[in-house]
Amino acid sequence: MAAPSTSATATGRFAPGRTRDIVCLGRLAVDLYAQQIGARLEDVTSFAKYLGGSSANIAFGCARLGLASAMLARVGNDHMGRFLTETLAREGCDVSHTRVDAERLTALVLLGIKDRDTFPLVFHRENCADMAIDETDFDEAFIASSKALLITGTHFSTERVNRASRRALEYARRNQVRTVLDIDYRPVLWGLTGKADGETRFIANESVTAHLQRILPLFDLVIGTEEEFRIAGGKHELLDALAMVRAVTPATLVVKRGPLGCTIIDGKVPPSIDEAPTERGIEVEVLNVLGAGDAFASGFLSEWLRDAPLERCAQTANLCGALVVSRHGCAPAMPTPAELDYLREAVQRDPVRMRRPDLDAGLARLHRVSVKRTPHDEVLGFAFDHRNQFFELAQQAGVSEARIPALKRLLVDAVAQTETALGLQGRIGVLIDDRYGQDALNAATGRGWWIGRPVELPGSLPLVFQHGRSVGTALVSWPHEHVVKCLVQYHPDAPVAERIEQEAQLRALYDAVQASGHELLLEVIPPQRDGLPSAPDTVFRALKRLYNLGIQPEWWKLAPLAAEQWQAIDALIAERDPYCRGVVLLGLSAGVEALSEGFRAAAASKTCKGFTVGRTIFHEPSRAWLAGEIADDALVAQVRATFETLIKAWRSARGDAGSNAARPHATRQEAA
Repeated sequence: MAAPSTSATATGRFAPGRTRDIVCLGRLAVDLYAQQIGARLEDVTSFAKYLGGSSANIAFGCARLGLASAMLARVGNDHMGRFLTETLAREGCDVSHTRVDAERLTALVLLGIKDRDTFPLVFHRENCADMAIDETDFDEAFIASSKALLITGTHFSTERVNRASRRALEYARRNQVRTVLDIDYRPVLWGLTGKADGETRFIANESVTAHLQRILPLFDLVIGTEEEFRIAGGKHELLDALAMVRAVTPATLVVKRGPLGCTIIDGKVPPSIDEAPTERGIEVEVLNVLGAGDAFASGFLSEWLRDAPLERCAQTANLCGALVVSRHGCAPAMPTPAELDYLREAVQRDPVRMRRPDLDAGLARLHRVSVKRTPHDEVLGFAFDHRNQFFELAQQAGVSEARIPALKRLLVDAVAQTETALGLQGRIGVLIDDRYGQDALNAATGRGWWIGRPVELPGSLPLVFQHGRSVGTALVSWPHEHVVKCLVQYHPDAPVAERIEQEAQLRALYDAVQASGHELLLEVIPPQRDGLPSAPDTVFRALKRLYNLGIQPEWWKLAPLAAEQWQAIDALIAERDPYCRGVVLLGLSAGVEALSEGFRAAAASKTCKGFTVGRTIFHEPSRAWLAGEIADDALVAQVRATFETLIKAWRSARGDAGSNAARPHATRQEAA
């Protein structure tokens, strides 16, 4: 029996000076999860697309929990392969050794949730990219750069992946890299069931057992369910199987036991499983067991790789598994450190209440806002989501409103030219509607711009949504990158009936975006009419009231304020929602000089990230274009001139190039 790699240091588990915490080798696929809970897979009508594959889920989960993880696999030269690598990279996982396979497609998995015990699962993995990983895809230096190497059992199931996995293990053991096996037994992937039977989790097989026992001596840590240890040990009884595993490896054995928690065997196998150290889990209602084991491994490794005691490793692993088993999907359901802190404290206070973590509003909020999000530290925005104003311009010019979509498409071209000319990648913003601007929205989407899209019926008071009361239905077809923008005429001193109606509509919208996953921008404009006071703190009190109602939009859009009011707004947001993305300024057709003055008043604000100005930029050029007085090039040039003047004024007011003006408050989620 080969001995595991020797201890790297006198005090810790790992060799010092490693640039990576863990390299994960194994399955990397797209999961298509049925959205209809309780339906047969035959009857499912829509699916949600997620990153999947056991190793990939663990690499993702480790990155989300702050580790420097890397994914060692292949994807196809296709849209799904790019989705996977981009998803891992956004989470902070190193994909430098996720190779693109020009000959094979990315693996695909269809998954259903019929009931608490039935999870139909179909693997589409015939000659897929991740099963074609080769020894030449990595070198010894890459493996040696890490504290640990994780491999899942599937990547020993065919000759090619077995050879590559063994080479990686050889490099690891030569360089004091700790080795981890997630047994990850899927009988279908060993050819033991029908091709569509991915749901079966255990079939005894002497050949698989013999294969696993040949590789077990190469690992320092082995993680598996009771069934997986039975296949590894080749025995029906768990203790007998564990004894067989122990006979071939002195590795630390972590046995996942579902709601009972997990048992850790770091030495001799005891006469009874209950005599081994067991860390009990928390009891939660199960929605989806698929991926919970990967979350468990991510949680365990997040502590183990930081040299935490095994008890702490097990506690965190159990919490991660409990959260994911209560959620839809695998990778996107993985918790952040903020969620784990919240859950630990909540369980200590009231374990019964947390049996439905999916219903806890605080936890749901953290899962939404404490993940890594695309940074928008500065928003230099052009707003042309106006509908009534463009219709009126067409009427004045005596032309059909059918010309407006082409006009808005040209405005996207103007923004793109400004982005290129001034080097503003990652800082450009637009507000575009879908009544006249669908073509413009399509052209803007996918460029990395901050894109706001209105849902309100223009000028409505009380607030009405343009696509009807069921606003969530409309959001189903929106790209996830679109920010839901809602202009609401709201005054904290309005008559009670009016205020309650506005608040009810905003609450419905807020709940809709919580479900859809879109960010929300609330543009708050207090109506000015007889009987309503106009005080300097009116906007501040409006925002405070909405926060009191539990409405926490990612973005606010406000008219320019006095400097002292910006201080109050900053303090309010810091107190009520430290995850708020920030505030953008609106223009209300003010001139460039008036807007510049507003920019200067906001210069010291930590929450004001930029502006989204519209009529000041588009009104006159659009009128002239619709009237046939100027051509496309002139329209684009005039729009660019005003837009770029405002950008210069904003950056001048901030006293820098705009690169980090709002950084102190900006990205708490990036550090999560």
